[in-house]
Amino acid sequence: MSMKVEGSGVAAGDDVRLKKDFGTIGLLFTAIGSIIGSGWLFSSLHASAQAGPASIISWIVGTIMFLFIGLSYAELGVMFPRSGGVARYPHYAWGSFASYSSGWVTWLSCAAVASVEVSAVLTYATSYLHWLEHDNATLTGAGLIIAIALMALFVAVNYLGVRWFARINNVMVWWKLGMMVLVIVAVIVSAFHFTNFSLDTKDGNGFAPYGLKSAFEAIPAAGIAFSFLGWRQGIELAGETNNPKRNVPLTLIGSVLICGVLYILLQIAFIGAQDPSALAAHGWHDVGSLIKTGSDAGNFSPLATLATVLGMGWLAGLLYADAFISPGDTGLIYTGVTARMSYAMARNKNAPAVLAKVNNNGVPWPSLILAWIVGCIFFLPFPSWQALVGIVTSLTVLSFGIGAITLVTFRKQVPEVERPYRSKAPWVIVFLAVLSSNLIMYWAGWDQVWKMMLAVVLGYVFLGIFELTDRGPNRRAPQLDLKHGWWVLLWFGGITVVSYLGSYSGAAVTDAGQANVYGFDGGIIANIILTIIVLAVAWYSQLPGDKVRQILAEPDEPVQVTGA
Repeated sequence: MSMKVEGSGVAAGDDVRLKKDFGTIGLLFTAIGSIIGSGWLFSSLHASAQAGPASIISWIVGTIMFLFIGLSYAELGVMFPRSGGVARYPHYAWGSFASYSSGWVTWLSCAAVASVEVSAVLTYATSYLHWLEHDNATLTGAGLIIAIALMALFVAVNYLGVRWFARINNVMVWWKLGMMVLVIVAVIVSAFHFTNFSLDTKDGNGFAPYGLKSAFEAIPAAGIAFSFLGWRQGIELAGETNNPKRNVPLTLIGSVLICGVLYILLQIAFIGAQDPSALAAHGWHDVGSLIKTGSDAGNFSPLATLATVLGMGWLAGLLYADAFISPGDTGLIYTGVTARMSYAMARNKNAPAVLAKVNNNGVPWPSLILAWIVGCIFFLPFPSWQALVGIVTSLTVLSFGIGAITLVTFRKQVPEVERPYRSKAPWVIVFLAVLSSNLIMYWAGWDQVWKMMLAVVLGYVFLGIFELTDRGPNRRAPQLDLKHGWWVLLWFGGITVVSYLGSYSGAAVTDAGQANVYGFDGGIIANIILTIIVLAVAWYSQLPGDKVRQILAEPDEPVQVTGA
């Protein structure tokens, strides 16, 4: 299935230390379980409040975008089925600097997701356990202890290995799929007002009361893009599946399509269930208050509160239970994925070697401990769920775009590598994948972009420290290959400039922090130009094929397998 690299003794892409315990359903369900987390519990409300009925367009466009992003990785995941592949593919294509850049933003976003999901669990629970959070939505002392304990539970389950993880996850995913279908059917049967899709309200009329601009802005801001980020598990865990040729493409494409259809139907059901007279009087921006049964209940537990308003107390009870299961399962998955990312960076030799150490179950346990520590730091007083997922989304799609370009560079660098799955029209797929990534970051707004870039700069500070402490004859890290990886700095700078000059702020104050040089159409044109420039420079900067083969042929340094 994969190329034999001369002198290596192993097949390129074969990660022998990790167990191959993910079957077809196991890998697909890991992606679906990662996608269906806290997003499905909150995003229908936030999208409706931001775009009204046009939020359906938001979900459709979001689904199409992530299909292109996922398709750009389908060939790669079969060529080189490596755990943490999003960080490792840039290492093969442009060297250490590009892979570190991708790995850092990916690892940081993954580490935050588990904390976001735990926060979602506690936010829903605060509706009846008021002592978990303060009035400003930050955790109390008791809530913080429970949050840390939940994170520790995620680590413990992942520590037991892929087989135990997959068994638990499969059960949870069946539950989550069943709950989504049940909610969609129950809400549509109980109350569905077709007039809501063309309603005139006090602050906007018709299907798109706030314009298409708001519909696109909702993709990152309302948690829509965040809700799709889990497709990546088909790549991050590709080194642990028993048949990557079949399982990886099926997971990448199938998870996005299945969840996309469910999300669209859920949004339709949510819109149709609202009271038309109340909507006309208050408008879509205030939809959370219209389904309130207690103090801000509609905003903190929207689906459960809606079920209560519609007289389905039994469904509300199930949804409160699901508020533990859905985010909890996604947090469990992302804890393992975060560990695989730092494992991959250690295998690339631009992170400490200890992070690649595995236990007897084939699990990188020091990376798991690091994921737990960093995840707990995110429980410090951060903004709301909706504000935090915007930053997490931007960081994640940034890393997706870097890896996606390797689909076309590998065609030139290593054309002889067997491709059991070969993508059609690769340049079209990659262009649309990178453009989608750029647009999602642009629509997130300047207030999110500058914070994201600050996090990127922090990563480069850590890289500088690592480089200064890893000198001399025993240097472990490879050369940075700045000559080939510098283009990522051009891209990061381009994202920053395009966002600043654009018309999306991402902040409560609509004109905060951006120049508003061009409008909606101009922003799309600017991102198309940026995408073309990035693809051209990345193509020009790629490592020569011989260097790529040399990297693939490098024997892995010995990694201690312990019973820890």
